[in-house]
Amino acid sequence: MDDLLRDFLTESTENLAKLDNDIVELERRPGDLALLNSVFRTIHTIKGTCGFIGLVRLEGIAHAAENVLDALRAGLLAVKPDLIGDILTAVDRIKTVLDGLAKNEVEPHGDDTELIARLTAWLAKEASSQLQPSRVSAPAPAAAAAPETTPDSTPDSTPETVPDAVLDAMPDVAPRASSEEALHASTQTNTVADSTLRVGVDVLDKLMNLVGELALGRNQLLQLAATEEESPFAKPVQQLDRVTTDLLEAVMKTRMQPIGNAWTKLPRLIRDLSMSAGKQISLVMHGAETDLDRQILQAIQDPLTHMIRNSADHGVETPAIRAKAGKPEMGTIHLSARHEGGHVVIEIVDDGAGIDAARVRRKAVERGLVKAEAAEAMPDAQVLRFIFEPGFSTAEKVTNVSGRGVGMDVVRSNIDAIGGTVELSSQPGRGTTVRIKIPLTLAIISALLVGTAGESFAVPQIGIVELVRVTEEQHALVENVHGAQFYRLRDTLLPLVLLRSLLGLDTEATDSTYNIVVCQVGQARFGLVVDDVFDTQEIVVKPVGRLIKHLPAYAGCTITGDGRVIMILDAAGIASIAQVASTETRDEAEQAARAAERALAARQTETRESVLLFDAGYPALQAVPLSLVARLEEFPLSAMEEADGHFLVQYRGALMPVVAANASMDLRSLDPRPVIVFSDRNRTMGLAVNEIRDIVEEHVQLQRRAARPGVLGVSVIAGRATEVIDTDHFLRHAHGETLTPSDDDVAAPTAAAAAAAATTPTPAAA
Repeated sequence: MDDLLRDFLTESTENLAKLDNDIVELERRPGDLALLNSVFRTIHTIKGTCGFIGLVRLEGIAHAAENVLDALRAGLLAVKPDLIGDILTAVDRIKTVLDGLAKNEVEPHGDDTELIARLTAWLAKEASSQLQPSRVSAPAPAAAAAPETTPDSTPDSTPETVPDAVLDAMPDVAPRASSEEALHASTQTNTVADSTLRVGVDVLDKLMNLVGELALGRNQLLQLAATEEESPFAKPVQQLDRVTTDLLEAVMKTRMQPIGNAWTKLPRLIRDLSMSAGKQISLVMHGAETDLDRQILQAIQDPLTHMIRNSADHGVETPAIRAKAGKPEMGTIHLSARHEGGHVVIEIVDDGAGIDAARVRRKAVERGLVKAEAAEAMPDAQVLRFIFEPGFSTAEKVTNVSGRGVGMDVVRSNIDAIGGTVELSSQPGRGTTVRIKIPLTLAIISALLVGTAGESFAVPQIGIVELVRVTEEQHALVENVHGAQFYRLRDTLLPLVLLRSLLGLDTEATDSTYNIVVCQVGQARFGLVVDDVFDTQEIVVKPVGRLIKHLPAYAGCTITGDGRVIMILDAAGIASIAQVASTETRDEAEQAARAAERALAARQTETRESVLLFDAGYPALQAVPLSLVARLEEFPLSAMEEADGHFLVQYRGALMPVVAANASMDLRSLDPRPVIVFSDRNRTMGLAVNEIRDIVEEHVQLQRRAARPGVLGVSVIAGRATEVIDTDHFLRHAHGETLTPSDDDVAAPTAAAAAAAATTPTPAAA
């Protein structure tokens, strides 16, 4: 592709990006001459360049649209919905041709005769009786004087000519006037063009990666320089720190784009939905200049489209229904964006019918998402969260817009993927509000480094409200409410989450003084209890590995100044695990927690999970949830050692006991021996089996209680009766813990609970 064509495509795409919005706005404000001139200039620029580089089909479409727009400028045509619809169709056709041109470097074939005829018909029908004779039959010398008449002048005489002559004559005036305007505009924009430069996105991404690596090196040098009081490198490192910070800010600005770039298609979307559904909807947008990282901007385009479509289709009522309810016939959707505490908040507010929580509750029960008694105990705010479940819809019929249950789950997954949160609130009869909170950028963030149980973690500052130091004398401010801890912070009860307990670390605190990191997730706040608070750093976010990406407590990882890899905590994930929300009263919080537990248990019993199948010499296959398995190994007989009446292997610097899955199994009869490694906190053991058969996705539901120790029960897996083993039984046996009949008697009745709990692995097991 030559440079001329590439520049034409880039410029045309940029111009067309806001053209839909301008045309829809023109329909609302037909008397806005500046807006009309802007639309005309965009089409005229495309048409003029097409003729220069020989794009015949594109020139024909743009030429027909330009004639209609010029007639609008001259006051010969009036703005009508059908006329605007034809102009929008022409713009869509131009976009289609440009897409084909970008892919193949040649104009795609197509027949535009019908579209051009529709545009031409407007001129033949409306303008033939209003044009001046001079614009039709003026001789060639008179054409030179045409620029003296402005394109916006109103004719004062009516010609008596045929429409064909009108069509042939109209372009003779507009291009002359426009060419003079273009020449004047070019002399003014040369300085602007000289001050800007087009840079490829891939170059910016590479530059951002390099700056990220530079920031990591800067952090390491700062930590090394801090260890020496009079280091000769202290001043150079400080200078490097300042330069790196400035460079980081500059590179971040190059990736920033106004959020309005993601809004350009929305006015056209609302217009089309209004006409197809017979509604009157006005879209009001505020904060389009709010800057966002380009990567995040791309990620939120689909969520915004889904939510605006839902507001127009589900939310805003028809004019008759609105009038009957005492509302204005025209509904309004407010879309706003603003910076708030280092992140961006987007709100979509409509004044429609709102969401009936009882209907959502009923649908959730019908779909089996929650039991009926648990649904009744849930507050309305929690019930509305079911709307984000895949396949969930309250629409009574499926249309070409909505009703299939897809959309809102895409919204949540896309927002979660970029570290944001989405909240929904509604008042029946008054409207619905969707609030999205997203970070400014994903590449480099400012984080607070904290420590607990000898481990370090990073907490993004985007979700930190304040830090509280709790001394021994202030322990009286910590209250226990039904087993949950709350800290009385300025006459409010702040729920506490002990990080060491949540992550399964050493639960014995060695110091009576600790720190509370007050985090905010949406409208809720909770306190994250940690041992130490270090300092803040600008860290480079790295994705987590495949084995732990499913754990909601972690948002990523990073490399510290001393070269260690530490985990980045996800405040929203921690809040969901701990089920904390301080915006509710204590009674409401307890009720919501109990209902959430019941709903989670009901969903987990019906959730498919990965199950490992193996042969242990019994008639039936054995099974264990894959989430409880640490590793699969094969040990040769030479690695098996016998001591103290147990088989042991040297595994990762320690002696690991190996237990036979079948008491009659001879561990020395197979070389090598397949072994399933389990780990629970500080206990590790290997379960020797005969053969690893398969890994399947299955609903694990125990249908029969087991009598043999070490087996929770019998379930149908992969079409066969399969025994689900009790890993805790083998762990206790491997480490010489006392086994009594009552232990297994207790384990069997709680098999269903154990199988449900297996779907949520502990960090230690993972």
